[in-house]
Amino acid sequence: MALVAAASIAFGAKSIPADQVWHGLFQYSGTDTDVVIRDLRLPRTLLGLLCGAALGLAGAVMQALTRNPLADPGLLGVNAGASAAVVSAISFLGITSITGYVWFAFLGAAFVSVLVYALGGSRSATPVRLALAGTAVTAALYGYVNAVELLDTAALDRMRFWAVGSLASASPDVIRQVTPFLLTGMLLAFTLARPLNAIALGDDTARALGAHLTRTRILAMTAVTLLCGAATAACGPIVFVGLMVPHLVRAITGPDMRWILPYAAVLSPVLLLGADVIGRLVARPSELQVGIVTSLIGGPVFIYLVRRRRMAQL
Repeated sequence: MALVAAASIAFGAKSIPADQVWHGLFQYSGTDTDVVIRDLRLPRTLLGLLCGAALGLAGAVMQALTRNPLADPGLLGVNAGASAAVVSAISFLGITSITGYVWFAFLGAAFVSVLVYALGGSRSATPVRLALAGTAVTAALYGYVNAVELLDTAALDRMRFWAVGSLASASPDVIRQVTPFLLTGMLLAFTLARPLNAIALGDDTARALGAHLTRTRILAMTAVTLLCGAATAACGPIVFVGLMVPHLVRAITGPDMRWILPYAAVLSPVLLLGADVIGRLVARPSELQVGIVTSLIGGPVFIYLVRRRRMAQL
């Protein structure tokens, strides 16, 4: 992770010698190169570290909560809720900046998570009900998003860059806005490791072990909403990170959530920042958005992982 973070600061669409990278980090004097390093690449790297860890943790929690190894944070409708809120803010309120609609994206993700839990049966919610409710709400919301974009071409133009997933909009303001939610979600996810281990054994076994199912599910959905909602608000809906990394981690650690969660928090930023660096290098002097690169990398790698006989199950 440290190496990938260093590469994210050192490499980009513009080639900068190593001594100037060092100068921009530790001897800032306001030159154009210093501005690129300190004001553009450093916030981008920090946001990638935070959001990568958040997406990996959210994916691991979702897969344990639903006992579905193919689950990702989008299963609860988080991405769809954020997308619907952003397109509404752009089309109806005229908001165009990331700092303006980051709150709409987060609130949309939170509202849809609550709605999915209510539709899934609230106190009697089961993994299957939650998955079905999330799928139905996601389909309806993406239909709404597509309708608004077709009717409002300006909204489509502003929305498409955010929707593909990118770290290019990183700024100190955006990081300050989402960091409290991300850190709170991470702390909550780590505290749920033992209850999620019990839930993975089945509801009856979890009850016998003393796990409080309703409370654990509410807290787990809250953690996923905080993590994925804030990350999606800042970077757009980035796919495959929350789906693929927990699979890779389980192949290393086994099914114990006490190990899966910290490993996912470390390896997910490696994937996200690595994809971002690749996207900046392969399309110079332009760049390829990180959401596209994670999809291109994630598809073949994920197929390889799920076909491995030694892949650990939930």
